[in-house]
Amino acid sequence: MSQPFLRKHYQEVVVPELQKLHGYKNIHQVPRLEKIVINSGVDASADKNVMAELVKDIAAISGQKPVVTKARKSVANFKLREGMPIGVKVTLRGTSMYEFLYRLVAVALPTIRDFRGIPTKFDGRGNYNLGITDVTIFPEISVETHKAHPGLDIAFVTTAQTDDEGRDLLKLFGMPFRRSEAGSKTAA
Repeated sequence: MSQPFLRKHYQEVVVPELQKLHGYKNIHQVPRLEKIVINSGVDASADKNVMAELVKDIAAISGQKPVVTKARKSVANFKLREGMPIGVKVTLRGTSMYEFLYRLVAVALPTIRDFRGIPTKFDGRGNYNLGITDVTIFPEISVETHKAHPGLDIAFVTTAQTDDEGRDLLKLFGMPFRRSEAGSKTAA
């Protein structure tokens, strides 16, 4: 089995570039992408068919079967009972992580209408969270058969110590960050 394109790109291009940029002496100091977590939630009072469709869609997008998350405690205001299914999540590592990242950067994000880049806000520890409101940007999802359009959250977990290291890592992977936000931070 051949190596995914982005894993090869990481070893041949990203690692030397980050070593030059941040002055790492050892190859093991260079930040890497640990995992990508995809999750999506649904209304607890929604029809059971909605949950089944969401599981099918996330499985098609990620390439592996998601885990159905259930409510931990009852909340009367939300008509939520303990144990009710409220969403799905899937954690991607290794080959499937690199393949998903490549499809996201090369196929899905460019199909967003009036796309100007993704926000540059990180969590303070080098990890990045991306919210997607319309899952039909992925070619695996059919627009005609899709009734409800739930959004999904994608968390990129890295071994970077700072936001700048994480941003540089994801930028070298091809993540299209907005230019205007980075320019306004330096001007302020």
